[in-house]
Amino acid sequence: MACLNQLKQDIKKLEAIFHKNHERFQVIQATVDEITCRFIGKNNKKYEIHANITETYPQSPPVWFSENDDALVSQAVQLLTNTSGRDNHILCQVKILVQELCRFESLPVPQNDLEKLDQSLPNPIITQNGIHPKSSKDLIIDVPDSDSTDSDIEVDAGDQNDEEEGMDIEMNDDHPNSDKTKDDGLSSEHSATLERLRQSQRQGYLNGAVAGSVQATDRLMKELREIYRSQNFKDGIFTVELVNDCLYEWHIKLHKVDPDSALHNDLQLLKEKEGREFILLHMMFKENFPFEPPFVRVVHPIISGGYVLGGGAICMELLTKQGWSSAYTVEALILQISATLVKGKARITFSGSKGTYSLARAQQSFKSLVQIHEKNGWFTPPKEDG
Repeated sequence: MACLNQLKQDIKKLEAIFHKNHERFQVIQATVDEITCRFIGKNNKKYEIHANITETYPQSPPVWFSENDDALVSQAVQLLTNTSGRDNHILCQVKILVQELCRFESLPVPQNDLEKLDQSLPNPIITQNGIHPKSSKDLIIDVPDSDSTDSDIEVDAGDQNDEEEGMDIEMNDDHPNSDKTKDDGLSSEHSATLERLRQSQRQGYLNGAVAGSVQATDRLMKELREIYRSQNFKDGIFTVELVNDCLYEWHIKLHKVDPDSALHNDLQLLKEKEGREFILLHMMFKENFPFEPPFVRVVHPIISGGYVLGGGAICMELLTKQGWSSAYTVEALILQISATLVKGKARITFSGSKGTYSLARAQQSFKSLVQIHEKNGWFTPPKEDG
C-alpha cells in the first residue's frame, strides 16, 4: 500500500503541472480522498472529471467518474478502470486520461507536461515471479525514505500475519479513508457499521472472495458514509438499512414526503391502520456502479399512480442507462424518487384487493418499459399534470 506521504507528493506534482490556468487540463481541487479535474476540449468546451482515492489504492486504481455524459469522457474513464500495477498510480492515471481525451478530440497532447509526470512515476512493481501481486501472498509494501531511493519490499508468505497487523494500523491511523479523517460527525452506531463493512471487505480481499468490484464497493462505501452525514437523513426524511449487511442491496424507508401532497396524508393514515408510516424501497447495485444505475422498486405499500409500475418498478428515465449519470449520488436519487411519487400523484391502496409486489414482476415490467421508451422516447407530462 502506498505511503500517504507519497500520495500527497504526487498530488502536489499534479497541481503544479496542471494548474487551474492550464490551457488543456486543470486540477481544480485535490485532497488525498478526491481529485476534481477539468479538461478543456474543442471550442473551449469544459468537462468536469472526478477521481475518488480508494482504500485499496494503489493495488486498485482510483474510481473515476464524470458529470458529463459525453461519449469521449465515458470511453476515457472506462479505460482507467482496467489498469493494473504501475498504471494504477494517480500520476500514470492522469497521463493516460489526458492522452486519451486529447486523442478523442484530435487535439495536441501537452507532451512536455506529461514528460514531467514521467519523471515522478514509480518504477514497475515486480515480484520474484515477475508479475504484479494479485493476492496477499504477493503483497508489495512501498516504503519511501527521504534519505534514500524508493524501494519495494516483498512480504514473505510466512510473515503474512505480522504484516497484516501492520496493515491494520496503517488503514486505521494513516490512510486518508480512515475513521480519523472520514467519519467525523457520524454517530457511534454508524461509525461502527462502516468499520464492520471495512473489515469485512478487507477480509474478503485477503481471502479472494469479494462480491462486486473494488470500484463499486469503494463508491458505495462513500455513498453510505455521506448519507449518514446528510441533514436529510438526520432529519428523518428517509432511513437506510443494508439487506443482510450487503453493501450492494439497500432498503430505503421514505418517512416524509411533501406535506401538501395526498401521499403525505395517506402515510398518516397508513400509520393509523398498520402502524408504519413509510414507503419501503428496495435498491440493488451492480458491480459496474456508478456507471450504471441501481435497480429500484417499491416493496410496500401498494401504490397507485406515482409512476409505479406492476411489481413495484418505477418509471423514471433517471433509472435507465441513457438517463443515468455516474455523478448522481444515491441521496439525490432517493430524493428524486420521492419527488417523482408526489409529482405522479401517488396514492396508497387501502381497500379491496391490494395485491403484492415481487422482484421478478418489477424487473420484467421495467424491462418492458425501457424497450418501449427506447423506441418512442420519454414523455414529459405538462405542468398542469404535476
